[in-house]
Parts: sequence; C-alpha cells; structure tokens
Amino acid sequence: MREAWTAWLGWLHATPLALAMRQSEWLYPTVEILHILGFCALVGAAALFDLRLLGVSRQIPVQQMAAHLLPVAWAGFALAALSGFLLLLSDAKSIGVSPIFLSKLALIGLAGVNALIFHTRTARGLQAWNQHVHPPLAAKLNALFSLGVWTAVIALGRLIAYYG
Repeated sequence: MREAWTAWLGWLHATPLALAMRQSEWLYPTVEILHILGFCALVGAAALFDLRLLGVSRQIPVQQMAAHLLPVAWAGFALAALSGFLLLLSDAKSIGVSPIFLSKLALIGLAGVNALIFHTRTARGLQAWNQHVHPPLAAKLNALFSLGVWTAVIALGRLIAYYG
C-alpha cells in the first residue's frame, strides 16, 4: 500500500500542473490564498455553528443557523480541498508522506465523521432544543470536538510549510 501511495505521489509530482505550480511566479501564491479563503469559510461557518450548539445566541434557531451556514461550509470545503490538492502537487513526493500532512488528512476525516454523527444522530431531537433551550450534552460534545479538530487542522496546515 505504501509503495502504491509513493508511486502515485511521484506521478502527481511529475504532472504538468505540478510543474506549473512549482515554476509559475503567481500560481502557487494564488492557490494558497484560495486555500486560506476556503478554510476560512469552512472553519468560520463550522465555528459559528459550534458556538451556537454551545449555547451562544440561543435566540437564533439551530435549524436557521444550519440553513445559512451549511452551504458556506460546503463551498469552503470544496475550495479548500481543491486548492489543497493543488498545493500538494507542488511537492507531492515530500508533502504526501509527511506525518504532519497525513495527520491533517486524518483529522479532516474525523471532522467529517463528527459532522455525520451530529446530522444523523444528535440532531434527531432538534425540535426539542432548536431555540431558547440549551442543546443536549451530545450536541455540545460534537461542537467541542469540532472546534478542537478544526483548530488542529489549521495548526497542522501551517506546520506543513515548516516541517512538511
């Protein structure tokens, strides 16, 4: 499995797009800016929703927050994922095997599992705590986990530049 992964990374590293990412004066910084904007939208929307689950702004219905923030989070995720892939191309052979990068990917996966658990299980009783009520402990734990994981993802993303 590891050999297949490193072979794929080598192939990615040699693609014309990877070469462009390394040689263009403006492509890499532009993609990096897009990556930052993407994760700002994603993590900003997630953090606002998580804070609502932790009891901030209880006058705003949870369903209304979700309706406004979920599309922003998805758009941010799409932009961050696409631009992150392009950033990986710039040095795929080394970034792709970095424990920091792999940990970042694992945490993004955990954030997704946490969101799935929230939406498929925790939110089932949402009508009972949608507005002016403290959300249940499970929702608060989902929110705390989300805030912690996204903070770690951002920190690891920054560390890639120094140790990746």
